[in-house]
Amino acid sequence: MSKAFRNSSWKAPKNRNKNIKAIIAEEQRRLADKDLGIDDITYFNIDAPPSLIPSKAYCDITGLEGKYRSPSTNLRFYNQEVAQVVRDIPPGVDQQYLELRGANIILR
Repeated sequence: MSKAFRNSSWKAPKNRNKNIKAIIAEEQRRLADKDLGIDDITYFNIDAPPSLIPSKAYCDITGLEGKYRSPSTNLRFYNQEVAQVVRDIPPGVDQQYLELRGANIILR
């Protein structure tokens, strides 16, 4: 059955994208035969240097970008409304917020 809209000489392309398993297997086979130095670049030792951009600080209460920090509790806050909430937090709760961020101080 002949289809008029199809090109009879069309063939699928031969070079397809490889999945990650195929790339890793091929790289391991290629590296098995070679003696590599410390500075040789392979698929497995590609690494980026630390970022020069400072990490973002987020508000401990709202999760928005926290531009300010309370000097007494060390909690980050977003704006003046949240600062009022941070000021009124009872002792111990501030340490729980800091613990969520991983910045709490454990006294022994």
